[in-house]
Amino acid sequence: MSQSSELPIQIDVQTVSEMLKQGDDFLLLDVREPNEYAVAKITGSTLLPLSEIGARVHELEEHKDRRIVVHCHHGGRSLQVTEALRSRGFNQVQNMDGGIDVWSQQIDPSVNRY
Repeated sequence: MSQSSELPIQIDVQTVSEMLKQGDDFLLLDVREPNEYAVAKITGSTLLPLSEIGARVHELEEHKDRRIVVHCHHGGRSLQVTEALRSRGFNQVQNMDGGIDVWSQQIDPSVNRY
């Protein structure tokens, strides 16, 4: 039976945290810039900056049928990427609502806020 129901476009930080704790198979995609990643990052995330995604989107092809959770600082850039990937047939992509800023406040205060 194929998965016809699309995941909601937004996912909250608590759900993402649980998915990481349980070892769920998904790609946590950070679309911030390298200087932001150097200041604060979520362990296990993969950096692919929004500014480079157009030229590097082929790197995500192997994850096309896998769940992908996209995040940035507050959720704006990652929502753009989520919508763009969904329009390219990545049906399991979700935006982490509130970004790494909410992650730092609600999940892991050791992650720097900026």
